[in-house]
Amino acid sequence: MTDAPATTAAHDEAAAPSTPVLDTVEVATATPEKEQPYAALGVKPDEYERIRNILGRRPTSAELAMYSVMWSEHASYKSSKVHLRQFGKKVTPEMKQHLIVGIGENAGVLDIGEGWAVTFKIESHNHPSFIEPFQGAATGVGGIVRDIISMGARPVAVMDALRFGAIDDPDTARVVHGVVAGISFYGNCLGLPNIGGETWFDPTYQKNPLVNALAVGVLRHEDLHLANAKGVGNKVVLFGARTGGDGIGGTSILASDTFAEGGPTKRPAVQVGDPFAEKVLIECCLELFQGDLVEGIQDLGAAGISCATSELAANGDGGMSIVLDDVLLRDPTLTPEEILMSESQERMMAIVRPEKLAGFMEVVQKWDVETSVLGEVTDTGRLSITWRGQEIVNVDPRTVAVDGPVYERPMVVPSYLEALQADTAASLPRPADDAGDELRAQFLQLVGSPNQADASWITNQYDHYVLGNTALAAPDDAGMIRVDEESGLGVAVATDANGRYCQLDPRAGAQLALAEAYRNVAATGATPMGISDCLNFGSPENPEVMWQFAEAVTGLADGCLELGIPVTGGNVSFYNQTGDVPIHPTPVVAVLGVIDDVARRIPSGWQDDGHNIYLLGETYAELDGSAWAGVVHDHLGGTPPFVDLGREQRLGELLRAAALEGLVDSAHDLSDGGLAVALAEGVGRFGVGARVFLGEVTEDAGIDLATALFSESTGRVIVTVPREDDVRFRGLCEGRGYPVRRIGVTDAASGALEVQGAFTVPIDELRSVNRAPLADAFGPVVGY
Repeated sequence: MTDAPATTAAHDEAAAPSTPVLDTVEVATATPEKEQPYAALGVKPDEYERIRNILGRRPTSAELAMYSVMWSEHASYKSSKVHLRQFGKKVTPEMKQHLIVGIGENAGVLDIGEGWAVTFKIESHNHPSFIEPFQGAATGVGGIVRDIISMGARPVAVMDALRFGAIDDPDTARVVHGVVAGISFYGNCLGLPNIGGETWFDPTYQKNPLVNALAVGVLRHEDLHLANAKGVGNKVVLFGARTGGDGIGGTSILASDTFAEGGPTKRPAVQVGDPFAEKVLIECCLELFQGDLVEGIQDLGAAGISCATSELAANGDGGMSIVLDDVLLRDPTLTPEEILMSESQERMMAIVRPEKLAGFMEVVQKWDVETSVLGEVTDTGRLSITWRGQEIVNVDPRTVAVDGPVYERPMVVPSYLEALQADTAASLPRPADDAGDELRAQFLQLVGSPNQADASWITNQYDHYVLGNTALAAPDDAGMIRVDEESGLGVAVATDANGRYCQLDPRAGAQLALAEAYRNVAATGATPMGISDCLNFGSPENPEVMWQFAEAVTGLADGCLELGIPVTGGNVSFYNQTGDVPIHPTPVVAVLGVIDDVARRIPSGWQDDGHNIYLLGETYAELDGSAWAGVVHDHLGGTPPFVDLGREQRLGELLRAAALEGLVDSAHDLSDGGLAVALAEGVGRFGVGARVFLGEVTEDAGIDLATALFSESTGRVIVTVPREDDVRFRGLCEGRGYPVRRIGVTDAASGALEVQGAFTVPIDELRSVNRAPLADAFGPVVGY
């Protein structure tokens, strides 16, 4: 801890490495011919020449390190910017009505009423989680939580969207055990509830698991803080953990490149996390905010000090001077370049007025958070960094943080797509209506498949209820957190994606992910308000991948415009491929909604006997890309289900009205696995059986029973309604013109799911089959 403007004890001459000739700005100017290892840092030849042209000389080694991390794909979005601009262009005034902070800051912020705001964001930590699953996933949680802190908010919940390789591949267990342990360790130690998410297994993710972490925070409007360095003479303060050798090149070398064939490599580029240090940092930051001791703040995540200094300066008055010697180190042998590139965790950078520095120091000392003043804000328009009294960086910070390369990558429709879409699932054999045994077998095969299996092996390792404000959590359709104890105001969040759909049609697949997440939030009784996305794709240097990406972004932007909710921020993760084989395009969409009182929430499973079960929406013969086609027939082909976002919006309004009037006791969306999986989850949740009759569904739609059970048509939800509210509920649906059919009744005494005229499955058997896949692959389930 220091109480002086700078601390240099960790950098005395005895401990520091000897450098024959320090590569200063003066030296760089005098030695233009010196060869530099830019390619090893992920910088392309044309980008290196551009850096030289910007500076009017060759870069110093420290400047090259900064440009390499800040111009990397992961940090600069150089291949995605031209497409992501649609999110800012395709908006209406209504979409901005509740948007306090949008794209461009650490996380988006939405006004949810009563003086409260909520901030949320989802980001990837994919490549680190393959190389070092525990630390990769743990630091993914830590990083997204610091984004929330930097907005002035208290973190209140986390979620995760996970994709692993084939469940029976020997390496999948290594990744799954490490990732789940890392998430649970970090989140549980922080004291944050994990309220939901999703998990998929598919060979396409075998060497490229996806670990997308989401965090939610709450704040009063007046507590909002932004990342900028304004006010000439204001101090630049680094506080939190010391800087170490972990995470060096994580952004430029690890996250912005593909994996070569072979085993895990690049291990030193993975950060190492300490959740207890982060918990202290959270409380310290909140007290600093409360005391109005911070003018601007930035977390140190991707690209570390390079990012924090250049972004704060670029977003502020444009100038900053830094003494790099004053960075507190865990490893005194680090070079200046390594210090600038390190992505060590649990660090924040603040801009503090000189007259408030003493108060700032009192707070950090109270929390025992190590702190050093690195420099100050200037009006020079330059970011100047010195080391041992000599200038090693002198750049315009905008050229580092804002005005990096922007590429319009070539795009081409994938060569396989036409044949893939022509290979429809319509020709796959389905059991006849009177083939009850075959239908039963396929039903159990589906609910016992890895992607439809009970995920309790994962979720039971997380704490769902710490802090005491969790209203809904996994396995409900969406997680829900109470924001205000007095009024009951709360927010619901859901994440969704379907790589199979996106492989068939990335534009439709992205809209289907949006529709499902929107529907999941609506099914809780909340009103969807905004989205954050995590766009996971292969190499942008592959024209087919860039076409997939452009289609997905266009689909999302158009979909948000139609639904009337904005994109508040997100993340792009490219280079998710091994060799030349990319993953299925996987745009994960997180939707956040608001509910005026969490006491009116709707759970996804039924608990009461004798309630009528209703199916809302229409069912069509839509089996292409379905779970049934994949599980039963190992088939992927055709075109995804049709998505009608106007219909999704009407369904959401209907569910919200039903929640306000207290007409439904449970609501569960239909998506992967269709009605079959929804019914299985409905009876399995609380052990209350059901008798189901689908004659009206099959007759009205002109489809067979198997299609009625396994179709994945959108805009559908099953709800349970007490008999005394039956007339009012049907009247509500008819008044809003939404299709509604009574398809069954809950039956506690039966202890089974009965599909009349077809099959009966006892709940005990159903649960046993549903729980088996993850337990068989990874070991006993905690709590069972």
